[in-house]
Amino acid sequence: MSCVVIYCRSGFESDAAAEITFHAAEQGFAGYVKAKPNTGYVVYECFEAHHSDEIIKKVDFKNMVFARQWFAGKLVENMPVEDRVSAVVDAAKEFTLCSELRVETPDTNEGKELLTFCKKISTPLKKALEKKNIVLREPKVNRPVMHTLFLTNNTAYVGYSYSFNNSAYFMGILRLRMPSDGPSRSTLKLDEAFNVFIPEQQRETRAAPGMRGVDLGACPGGWTYQLVRRGMFVSAIDNGPMNDDLMETGQVKHFRADGFKYRPEKRNIDWLVCDMVEKPTKVTNLMIDWAVNAYAKEFIFNLKLPMKKRFDSVYECLTMIKEQLAKYGVSYELQAKHLYHDREEITVHLNVTKVPQNLYS
Repeated sequence: MSCVVIYCRSGFESDAAAEITFHAAEQGFAGYVKAKPNTGYVVYECFEAHHSDEIIKKVDFKNMVFARQWFAGKLVENMPVEDRVSAVVDAAKEFTLCSELRVETPDTNEGKELLTFCKKISTPLKKALEKKNIVLREPKVNRPVMHTLFLTNNTAYVGYSYSFNNSAYFMGILRLRMPSDGPSRSTLKLDEAFNVFIPEQQRETRAAPGMRGVDLGACPGGWTYQLVRRGMFVSAIDNGPMNDDLMETGQVKHFRADGFKYRPEKRNIDWLVCDMVEKPTKVTNLMIDWAVNAYAKEFIFNLKLPMKKRFDSVYECLTMIKEQLAKYGVSYELQAKHLYHDREEITVHLNVTKVPQNLYS
């Protein structure tokens, strides 16, 4: 494998390129990026071919903000139209036995036109790979995942990712259906965040009925809706109007107040969520204040990104959080992701596990 292929949102190729370059260099690897605007993917070419495998092992995929998926791969071009299956199988002949096959395309208009072709070729390709003992007949945990990313109907990147360090979703995208009674489409962002950031086996305990939540900048209630549907009791903070159906649930109290000035009377908030439109550093400082003062245990918030230097802006904010929480001795887990339902923003999850009592007592 000579390269690392990374899927991203169309228009964010430069950010994904900057990110993989940063993380590869941190691990001592060298290479260069090939990226074209609005293609939905970037390629990191390693100076040493075997480094691609090392990168997707050693760089924690959870630390990749702009990457939807990645794999170590190689480019296969000019596949004969009459037998593309054999060309892919030949490219994969030295792969470690893989658990499953994903035949994918970039998430662009051009890529979507190839999806029908990808579905059509998937079955004969999988059967051929099974015959050559490259892909298992039945999926098995802890085995690599084989990827074939078609760019055209005769050009593809072929490679593999590790199931312990990749996205579990096809094309790296969690597809969700808009609820018929959702107050706004922004509700999908928080729904996706809960699914991506909270392990499935922990969701019933970490986002449970009866918990207390605060939604800063709540109106009309897209994010409050997700807390309510999980059975939580929510303080919705916003000077604007809330959705009537949400208010009728009896689980929501609406406080007409400035989300940046509001603080709860008691330190008993399980979840703080925030989707306010403001400079990312201002929102970051607000979240740090809530964390250091132990106002809430878990946080999901969005950072609206500038038009330029989005990678720099993201890492400035994440560094602020890490430095300030370390300064005050706060224990935490932090993850950020450019989710499928995000646009010019990223979503951050902060789980505060311990705050020294002397900070707020």
